[in-house]
Amino acid sequence: MSLLDHQLELLAPARDAQIGIEAVNHGADAVYIGGPSFGARSSADNSVPEIARLVRHAHRFNSRIFVTLNTILRDDELEPARQLAWQLYDAGVDALIIQDMGLLEIDLPPIQLHASTQCDIRTPQKARFLQDVGLSQIVLARELTLAQIQAIRAQTHCTLEFFVHGALCVAYSGQCYISQAHTGRSANRGECSQACRLPYQVLDAKGRFVAHDKHVLSMKDNNQSNNLAALVDAGIRSFKIEGRYKDLGYVKNITAHYRKLLDALMEQRQDSELPLARSSSGSTRFSFAPDPQQNFNREFTDYFVPGRQPDIGAFDTPKNPGQPIGHVTQLGPNWLELETIAPDTQLHNGDGLCYYDLQKELVGLAINRAERSSGKQAAASSRWRVFPKDPMADLKDLRKGTEVNRNRDLEWVRVLDKKSSERRIGVWAQLTDTAQEITLTLTDEDGHSATARAALPDATRQLAQDRDAALAHLRLHVGKLGSSHFAMLDLQVVFSQAWFVPASLLNPLRREAVAALEAARARAFTRLPRAAALTPAVPYPEDSLSYLANVFNQKAHAFYARHGVKLIAPAYEALQELGEVSLMISKHCVRFSLSLCPKQAKGVMGVQGTIKAEPLQLLNGKEKLTLRFDCKACEMHVLGSMKKSVLQQARRAPTVAQSDKPLTFYKKRPAQEFGH
Repeated sequence: MSLLDHQLELLAPARDAQIGIEAVNHGADAVYIGGPSFGARSSADNSVPEIARLVRHAHRFNSRIFVTLNTILRDDELEPARQLAWQLYDAGVDALIIQDMGLLEIDLPPIQLHASTQCDIRTPQKARFLQDVGLSQIVLARELTLAQIQAIRAQTHCTLEFFVHGALCVAYSGQCYISQAHTGRSANRGECSQACRLPYQVLDAKGRFVAHDKHVLSMKDNNQSNNLAALVDAGIRSFKIEGRYKDLGYVKNITAHYRKLLDALMEQRQDSELPLARSSSGSTRFSFAPDPQQNFNREFTDYFVPGRQPDIGAFDTPKNPGQPIGHVTQLGPNWLELETIAPDTQLHNGDGLCYYDLQKELVGLAINRAERSSGKQAAASSRWRVFPKDPMADLKDLRKGTEVNRNRDLEWVRVLDKKSSERRIGVWAQLTDTAQEITLTLTDEDGHSATARAALPDATRQLAQDRDAALAHLRLHVGKLGSSHFAMLDLQVVFSQAWFVPASLLNPLRREAVAALEAARARAFTRLPRAAALTPAVPYPEDSLSYLANVFNQKAHAFYARHGVKLIAPAYEALQELGEVSLMISKHCVRFSLSLCPKQAKGVMGVQGTIKAEPLQLLNGKEKLTLRFDCKACEMHVLGSMKKSVLQQARRAPTVAQSDKPLTFYKKRPAQEFGH
């Protein structure tokens, strides 16, 4: 077992370089960020110089920077993508996160490659294949159980990455085409229109309403806080936080939350057969108590990690419902009175409150002014008078007894707007003397050392009158590391005599030693190695691929052909007319969540074998989708067709570059066929 098998990586998101820097400061071992293009988040792009700035900061702590290059690419985009990969490599980026296998067929720099979540990695066979073609780290599908993760670990040796927090896509990543079909905006190219967050009418096979205006494709947010030890035991080594669209406060808070949890786990395991260590350097101190409930969330679920569960959907609203804070006791012309649940609850001007109206829709309420109600009885019962920013008449169904949540605490926001963490690398210092000089040696926690010397001529030598005071003086001035990234662990003074050394000599000596140690760390930093693909080329687990493989360019086609695939269909984004096909494949099952699953009914209703998972329909305005259920695989398929307007627009402005070698097309397949 190698040292890497013991290392845990906390992988945080960054919308921009400054957020990435704060992710590092709050304990991230690695940060993933989008480059100027091809990053699967169309409005989270960053210039190469900005990424280089983030790289310089991260590498001080041996933290790594991964850049997303994970859209599927047209033929005419392969060369710009290649050039960008080299620019990012020259900027010091540690790895590229990719989806398009065509990138493995072009001249990339010797940079480590990671498989994006869009690669839809659910089986040991696919995980092993991606490892064997040269991908060093792979992010597994969010839908996997612990047993499935263990099965993949048993067949691989690459680093396994898993999402532990943030928004959940209801579809298997890379297997959703609703946005492309309805709007011409491809989720595989960073432009998802988020149809999964819309409200739908759910109709059964006879046209009867099963659910009304429910967000049945909207999931709660992922939170694996209670499963970290089990995930480590299953083989996960990189713990990924979702959120390249998230703001600074979210990244600070959630990174700090998982940093504390992973540090505690490593502390518990330090004397075990599998001692754990973090993959970067230093330790982090926070000036706040991390709390995931304070950030935007749709309530939390640990999804399928412990097995299928019924309560994983955020069906009432895709918004942030907040945390219960109290209930309405009285209404006035421009105010309402709240009695809070906890006596010490504080409301602030600028807080955000919300409640559900009679139709179970979430209504927001922003506080313009909040003040404690007067009177001894009111104070004792924690009553507050709240003056909303909006007129009371606009607050639908607000009435006495309404339960109220808080989804924005302004004081919390202000805490995270300030400096909220400090990350330092521990160093040991030793002061020694010779006949003509004193020497300061700094050794950091990673074993790097650096030495600085200063002349101590006879004219300046004097013995200390008070040994203890002299030692305190030395500790004070050698330990002034506040402007650096180091923190003093201990100072050892080995002088031939108890010399008094003036601050005018100690301060520049310390600065020189710190600069030398930083230079030594920079020289010792090593880039992550690029894994070599096995030769001869390993066969892909299947010999034919449908549009679900997302093959969008000739190089990707050549890649799969080189690995033994005989029949290769172009990606859905190639805009061929396929008719009604699976626009989404999901482990989430609407029938199960609505207690309509035949497996749930068996033995309960005494009608075994008579209930079938008949299709359901989803309606949102003029949009209609069909739900079909593959009960053997325990999966749901959302079927639909590409809009004529999308096809017409594509014909006017084709998106696939012309090639001498056209992609091979499948024959049109019936809607009932759900093969991958």
